Amino acid sequence: MIVTRFVPSPTGRLHLGHAFAALTAARAGGRFLLRIEDIDTARCRAEFVEGIFEDLHWLGLSWEEPVLRQSQRFGAYRNALEILQARGLIYPCFCTRKEIAEEIARAGQAPHFGPDGPLYPGTCKHLSQSDRAARFASGAGYALRLDAQAAARIAGPLTFREQEETIAVQPLLFGDIVLARKDTPASYHLAVVMDDAFQGVTLVTRGEDLLPATHVQRLLQALMDLPAPSYAHHRLILDDEGRKFSKRDDAVTLAALREAGATAGEILARFPL
Repeated sequence: MIVTRFVPSPTGRLHLGHAFAALTAARAGGRFLLRIEDIDTARCRAEFVEGIFEDLHWLGLSWEEPVLRQSQRFGAYRNALEILQARGLIYPCFCTRKEIAEEIARAGQAPHFGPDGPLYPGTCKHLSQSDRAARFASGAGYALRLDAQAAARIAGPLTFREQEETIAVQPLLFGDIVLARKDTPASYHLAVVMDDAFQGVTLVTRGEDLLPATHVQRLLQALMDLPAPSYAHHRLILDDEGRKFSKRDDAVTLAALREAGATAGEILARFPL
């Protein structure tokens, strides 16, 4: 059976892009799940969670209960990090963004780029245990990074299924990505992999801008011995200037459209089957 999900972050009200993503997932058939991605406790607000429920119900969508919240899953993310650490696949990075930029500039050669920009140059990868211990003791901020080359060697060749196409994984596409930070229990990549497996998701529908992320997520699935869902990345809903809708643009939120007199039927008609 197909199991899909819609996974909004409660940092603002849903907009038209969210409506399209939720409808695409729900229309795939099978079981439809809702997951609240509320790891960022500083920005997530309870009223936005309620707003998500309100907007989706207004669109006529229903989902299985209970709704999973990432804030309830911190222990699972911690266990995953411990497994990767025991295998020597993650290391602490104490570099600030400024220091990373300066290190790239000092290298004197064109940096390698990934989908998110210049790849981390591996400055902290070879710190001694004593240096790491000293920096932890000082209370310095840090990120936990995946050793992508070591991970790729262990995982071997991988593929993922994108609709009717089989795509070869590029395990080094994002370099040594961040999997967690001192004050954040998991990155998007780690959390989504763990949660999709936990909920038995079989088909991931999401915007085409996240297609590159599938490469690193498939790598993490292999390292954690997790099942690999199929993927269907859909087009993005853009404004009149060709930009993605933003939660900062109150005029296109579903709540604002509803208050202005729009009906759910009008929204649904924008996105026919």
